Amino acid sequence: MTTAEFDQLAQEKKKVVLEQCCGSSTWINKMLDSSPVENLSELLELAEEKWYECNRKDWLEAFEHHPMIGDINSLKKKYANALTLAANEQSGVNSATEKTLRELSEINKAYQKKFGYIFIVCATGKSADQMLLLITQRFENDPETEIKIAMEEQNKITKLRLEKLFIA
Repeated sequence: MTTAEFDQLAQEKKKVVLEQCCGSSTWINKMLDSSPVENLSELLELAEEKWYECNRKDWLEAFEHHPMIGDINSLKKKYANALTLAANEQSGVNSATEKTLRELSEINKAYQKKFGYIFIVCATGKSADQMLLLITQRFENDPETEIKIAMEEQNKITKLRLEKLFIA
């Protein structure tokens, strides 16, 4: 899809497209209020600008639209809406050992208990072992530091999904 084609869509269709990229209703509404854009570069800049205008509640809403790292069944069932754009984002877990998957599952549960949301990482290009290392390191963060890191990771994910959508 081109940005011109996107601009011609009805609001509800635009909303569905944007929802595939980021689950924050506030971000989606800010994006809808800011259309039209000239090109992908402008769209990516706008997406980031509107993301930074969001707050913790909005970030948490976006995080809820992600499966737990390594939970491929959840990815397929719960997130079918964004499955095409999310395809291969967690492909690094496909070749993980049972031990790594078990450790990821255990620390994911502890992370969620500590911070109140699942571990958010731009998983594209990362192996399960790399993600395990990242979550282990980030588990030591204080809540304020961690929410900011997770927010930045969501921003990366959103931009990657927008690029997939508007390049494919």
